[in-house]
Amino acid sequence: MTTATKGPALTPAQVRRYSRHIIMPQVGSVGQRKLLDARVLVVGAGGLGSPVALYLALAGVGTLGIVDFDVVDVTNLQRQILHKDSAVGKRKVISAMETLKEHNPEVNIEAHEYPLNSDNAMDVIPKYDIIVNGADNFATRYLVNDAAYFAKKPLVDGSILIFDGQATTYLPGKGCYRCLFPEPPPPGEVPSCAEAGVIGALPGLVGSIQSLETIKIILGIGETLSSRLLLINALNMEFTEVKVRRNPKCVLCGDKPSVTRLIDYEVFCGVAPERALVG
Repeated sequence: MTTATKGPALTPAQVRRYSRHIIMPQVGSVGQRKLLDARVLVVGAGGLGSPVALYLALAGVGTLGIVDFDVVDVTNLQRQILHKDSAVGKRKVISAMETLKEHNPEVNIEAHEYPLNSDNAMDVIPKYDIIVNGADNFATRYLVNDAAYFAKKPLVDGSILIFDGQATTYLPGKGCYRCLFPEPPPPGEVPSCAEAGVIGALPGLVGSIQSLETIKIILGIGETLSSRLLLINALNMEFTEVKVRRNPKCVLCGDKPSVTRLIDYEVFCGVAPERALVG
């Protein structure tokens, strides 16, 4: 993100709506204009994507892309705050758009109502300034990581399961998801939220952290979680920080990369196509 702003001056209505931002010296009117100019892609409109998209919309991020092709199920409502009981059976991107517009009518929502895959990822991801990954499966996580790296976009990553969460930020040139996890676990070794469960408030915590990371990148303030992995044990309320660094032997961002284009991530992760979902 650059420090320059491209949009017009704030309107009186915007000054009032974002007044609690504008009075902050770290934000101000210039920072609010940066938020209004920003384009952020949220991968998944589920547990993590819900708080991420909601807080970014409330913050005044001008354009939010939402990628999801799933429909709202009653089992989602325990944690996915973008969706209401009346939205059960509705496409998540449509439900998300309606909810976000209710909170902030000014936000521009770009709905991508299809599976993100190796054929279309580079048509979508390069159009945004920052990518926020809320995918719930390894195939999509590796896909988004690789595509963000090739597009030279910051990637704000998070994951949740039961009472455990983690979050980090990958900035261009400073490592990637593959540096931490070179290979996916064998199929079935790590259960999904549908199989093991997740406490409903946990995605709100991790998603809020992802939102804050995104806002800091847009504004160019503070320190992000780049080169740090935040591990959260919500059951004991323990936060552990692990230092991470770019792996020079990484197959993607290392000195001699062997992954130079997007691959078949379903085959790479050993899962059937129908399981490679986002949300």
